[in-house]
Amino acid sequence: EMLVALTISATLLAATFSALDASFKSYKRTTESASTHVVTRIVMHRVMTLIRTGEAGSFGPFPDNPIELPEITTNNIEFMVHGRNEGEFEVISLERRDAPEGSPDGPYELWIVQTTMIDGVASESLERPLLVGVVDAVFTLEYDVGPTLLRATFDLTVLPNDLQDAAVSANLDTPSIRMVASASPRNE
Repeated sequence: EMLVALTISATLLAATFSALDASFKSYKRTTESASTHVVTRIVMHRVMTLIRTGEAGSFGPFPDNPIELPEITTNNIEFMVHGRNEGEFEVISLERRDAPEGSPDGPYELWIVQTTMIDGVASESLERPLLVGVVDAVFTLEYDVGPTLLRATFDLTVLPNDLQDAAVSANLDTPSIRMVASASPRNE
């Protein structure tokens, strides 16, 4: 009788542990996705704000010939933001970079580089990663003669990853988060 009771108890504990493990993995996948979604949405909103509030002629990179090929697809975009003082401005660049060697975060990272220019000379520069686990970050820039930016479209795909050291979802089939937004700069 004691052996039957131990067998039943062991079976119930194994089933409970299995259900608890599945519940934990599901919770982890959901929180990673939700957290990454919020951060990705904030980055996307900020980039669209920079485009909307920027002047049409203060973006890069430019096409070689905007008359023949007015639309380019690139992995980076630059914004020129005027400073408070005369001759001072800031160049903000968003660029997709390869992740560090051996990094479990994904194939790419989205970096921001801020360079302060005074009278055409770089005085200080700050760079840091915005997002890790980036599957792809593509900017489609449509130019008019000038070249002035007519519209910018940002297509961003990110893998959910909340706690980079936990690595719980490494074996789970977690779908990537894709966001696409388009904006036009203000008129000069």
